[in-house]
Amino acid sequence: MQLKLLTALISLGLAGAAANAQVTDKMIQSEATATGNILTWGINTQGQRYSPLKQVNAGNAAKLLPVWAFSFGGEKQRGQESQPVIMNGKMFVTASYSRIFALDAVTGKKLWKYEHRLPEGIMPCCDVVNRGAALFDNLVIFATLDAQLVALDQATGDVVWKEKIDDYAAGYSATAAPIIANGVMLTGVSGGEFGVVGRVEARDPKTGKLLWTRPTVEGHMGYTYDKDGNKKENGVSGTVNKSWPGDLWKTGGAATWLGGTYDAKTGLAYFGTGNPAPWNSHLREGDNLYSCSTVAIDVKTGQIKWSYQSTPNDSWDFDGVNEFVTFDMDGKRVGGKADRNGFFYVNDATTGKLINAFPFVKKITWATSIDMKTGRPNFVADNRPGDPTIGDGGKKGSAVFAAPGFLGGKNQMPMAYSPDTKMFYVPANEWGMDIWNEPVAYKKGAAYLGAGFTIKPLNEDYIGSLRAFDPKTGKLAWEVKNGAPLWGGVLTTGGNLVFWGTPEGYLKAADAKTGKVVWEFQTGSGVVAPPVTWMQGGEQYVSVVSGWGGAVPLWGGEVAKKVNLLEQGGMVWVFKIPGGGGGSSKPRTASAATSTKVASN
Repeated sequence: MQLKLLTALISLGLAGAAANAQVTDKMIQSEATATGNILTWGINTQGQRYSPLKQVNAGNAAKLLPVWAFSFGGEKQRGQESQPVIMNGKMFVTASYSRIFALDAVTGKKLWKYEHRLPEGIMPCCDVVNRGAALFDNLVIFATLDAQLVALDQATGDVVWKEKIDDYAAGYSATAAPIIANGVMLTGVSGGEFGVVGRVEARDPKTGKLLWTRPTVEGHMGYTYDKDGNKKENGVSGTVNKSWPGDLWKTGGAATWLGGTYDAKTGLAYFGTGNPAPWNSHLREGDNLYSCSTVAIDVKTGQIKWSYQSTPNDSWDFDGVNEFVTFDMDGKRVGGKADRNGFFYVNDATTGKLINAFPFVKKITWATSIDMKTGRPNFVADNRPGDPTIGDGGKKGSAVFAAPGFLGGKNQMPMAYSPDTKMFYVPANEWGMDIWNEPVAYKKGAAYLGAGFTIKPLNEDYIGSLRAFDPKTGKLAWEVKNGAPLWGGVLTTGGNLVFWGTPEGYLKAADAKTGKVVWEFQTGSGVVAPPVTWMQGGEQYVSVVSGWGGAVPLWGGEVAKKVNLLEQGGMVWVFKIPGGGGGSSKPRTASAATSTKVASN
């Protein structure tokens, strides 16, 4: 009896300690391969979006049923692109208009809500979205549309600290989830369409105080900061005027709006950078570093260790912000990136050396291929929009039809990598655009494009396609086509599953090896967010945020008209198999979703 009592007391003590546990950097690095929590955007800091959980698997996923659903409420719907994070049974999920909710992860009960007070005049380019929060210590931290960072107490929702990133009136905003790397919080900035200067910032997550900043436009000075906030020069990014003419580098864009990834094995953080400003490339002779690039930064020093530019002198708004996902291949630490320009790149994660490059969409008009010796694209000269100062009274340059369209072969929706199948699962889109250049001048806080455009679908039967690629060979293993463009992220698991959502409202699961769809559920609104999975109380849960919006209905041209029947929303959905699963059943789906298996040659 005494032994049982002692055991019970020990169990209660351990449970209490777990309930009060503070999130550490070690936990963030280890929980991705554990079972209980989701402590970072990307599932792990490398951004693989892989969970080893296998209670739900390709054999029994058809038994998944909704457990609870929570509405964000009110009239503030619009696009919902958030990935939840989960700590000790609490889910923290951001929503449109810079809101965040704490929910009981098992029941869906609301524990608290924080609504950031947004000023008039915010200028987000691509809807009022937010992509998620970071957990550290006892805090949950997220960015806001008026370019601030807010840290809240996980238990109460009370504000612990609040720091300004930059001036929203100058076009800055923030939508990405922060990440924690070696105990440092890393964030980027949004606003490339307004002539901002992109950068990566490192802060103390407990206080919000700056540690260093690293600009991602060549010519700007980086800084380090002491404990009192005094700044010290930390070297210019690149060389002034080396790849930018005149003064254009001063408003050069290259926003880091999707956030970054971090690999503890290399000690480097990887941030993608957006388009140079303005879009009108005849004004910007040169490569325009570090726009449309992957930039690898030493987390301890704030110095750029290497960079790889996927679209030099960009003319098509091919932001290079897409996530750089690190993994092991042939005994090396490498990284994969499905770039907005339609090519998939594999680089050495330590040096940046290009290892492989191949198309992941079927139509690319701006370049024929990537030169593996130089790493540069082989441009199609006639596919660059014309100089507007020549012809048509100086009002409009010659138009071209370019593919992909500026919304990209892949945009904000994160892909996933499975160390089991050694494949990447890429939410791709097939579309093009008519694009032309126009005269433009910089004005603080105003749109800074210098281009006109219309997005067009390329096929009658589909735009989106979830595609499984071998990064070593570039071969397509299978694909699942979708009528509307894919705009939500992907999750893959040890249960041989791939989960993803569609604008038509479905959360789907497919066999990771074959692409056969084994389950789907209609959420009631478009899914433009990445799913997650975790283990709690001996049962595996799957969750996704549903709510149509984002850039497509705002910028999508003819595609936007094609999907204008889709309804907005704002919900968190959670699923599990009753009784925890076990066994298998024949796959059942709500519609005739199919996959195409691509034979190897």
